[in-house]
Amino acid sequence: MRLVNSGIIALLAGAAAQVLKVLMELVLHRRWRPELAWANGGMPSSHTATVTALALDVVAREGWQAPVSSLVLVFGAYVISEATGLRQEMGHQAAVLNELMDRLVHGETVDRKRLRELVGHTWTEVAGGLVAGTLFVVTWWRLG
Repeated sequence: MRLVNSGIIALLAGAAAQVLKVLMELVLHRRWRPELAWANGGMPSSHTATVTALALDVVAREGWQAPVSSLVLVFGAYVISEATGLRQEMGHQAAVLNELMDRLVHGETVDRKRLRELVGHTWTEVAGGLVAGTLFVVTWWRLG
């Protein structure tokens, strides 16, 4: 399994996190929602799982001192920060816009399609992605 490059492992970890969203919805809420496999947001964060698996695999292969290790760690920290900060703020803005649309006077021509409010991750969801990415890459290593 060590012949597979870090990028492939990272993408597989992200895909596994997306599948986990569907399974968690089924187990926790007794609802089958396969569309969650393509959804942004939710538990666990596939963004975090992807960059965690990438960083762990690169650091394990190249060592902490390698320049590429610094690159993936900084990149991962940025992606995780973006997954919570900016995207959560976009969600808050969508909530405000949806509220404004709900309060418009009847009769005005307005596109009533609601904006998506869940576009980011909570810190709990990011932590879930961190755990999912770590477990995926450690399992991958053990299989190899």
